[in-house]
Amino acid sequence: MPNLSQEDVRIRAYELWRAAGEPSGDMEAFWFEAEKQLLAERSQPDELPPGMTDNLPV
Repeated sequence: MPNLSQEDVRIRAYELWRAAGEPSGDMEAFWFEAEKQLLAERSQPDELPPGMTDNLPV
């Protein structure tokens, strides 16, 4: 599993918040989105991010 520091997530969450027009409130949503993006970017190509499954409908 990729190693994410709080600083990595903080920076990405800030970037997302700025790109969204710096809205007030609900910074938690930006934090969770930042974690999700970073985990996806840093996962191995055949490794699924935590909470994801490969049993998608065919």
